[in-house]
Amino acid sequence: MRQFLYICVISLLALSCDDGDVFEVSLEFEDTFKTCGNVVFHKTKDSPPESISIQLAGRSIEDFLNVGEDNTYEEVFQFSSNSNSFNYRTYSSAPDDDEVFCNDVPSATIDILTDAEDSSGTATLMTVLVEDDDDGIPAELEDVNGNGDLEDDDTDGDGIPNYLDVDDDGDNVLTTAEGVNYTEEDGLVNAQDTDGNGTPDYLDNDDDGDNVATRDEENINVDNNPQNDVTDPNVGADYLNPAVATTVTATEYREHNIQLTYTISISIVNLSLPNLVQQNLDFGTLNDTSITNDSRVAEPIFN
Repeated sequence: MRQFLYICVISLLALSCDDGDVFEVSLEFEDTFKTCGNVVFHKTKDSPPESISIQLAGRSIEDFLNVGEDNTYEEVFQFSSNSNSFNYRTYSSAPDDDEVFCNDVPSATIDILTDAEDSSGTATLMTVLVEDDDDGIPAELEDVNGNGDLEDDDTDGDGIPNYLDVDDDGDNVLTTAEGVNYTEEDGLVNAQDTDGNGTPDYLDNDDDGDNVATRDEENINVDNNPQNDVTDPNVGADYLNPAVATTVTATEYREHNIQLTYTISISIVNLSLPNLVQQNLDFGTLNDTSITNDSRVAEPIFN
């Protein structure tokens, strides 16, 4: 969705209105915004050259990533003349984001024609965190028991629900390496099932059906990775070779990395600028993967 901000340019652009005519400018910005410093959210456009920005006094971006137990964070900011601010600016030429907003000393080449500041609007910042195991299976399809609750599906009993577990069956072979073969059209019907027992490999802790757990088939390299233990190169890894059934008991799981994606969005109400028609504005969402993408290490319980 694009945002439309209508401003009469009687005073802002030094134009005159004859016979009571009203001149309106329609500002169309992209749905996303950028950030820098402590802390400025901003977006610009080239034609016409203009920008809108929000500056929040005494804050850092890390403040807004501190989500609660429900994986959300929300804060309301009031714009004022001496604290948090919203600015609409026009320029003589296309503005550069970094030069306008992110340098301590703005470039001398920047020619700001107008700078209108709001001192009465209210901004609501919302952060939503989504965690995922990035294993190629949509989270909703990891509801194994089909009760609509993803938290109680833990195939390997390691304390990490399947939708966050990079190794759903606890066999020390990552789910991404077990041939899930997911497609939007067919779902998981083509998931690899090496021993043909009706349980796909990514949920089967004995992939070749030789009665030795996959994680215990480390006959060559004891490194929590059964994939690099190959007795017969013509067949492949021992955990997929029913003819090899030597047990080397595993003692721990591989490291589990959970992917974190933050969505930071801002909406504004009660804007008040000279001749402003639109009072409410969807400022958009933050577009900066260096901030919004992260990961954490989970600690599975070995059993």
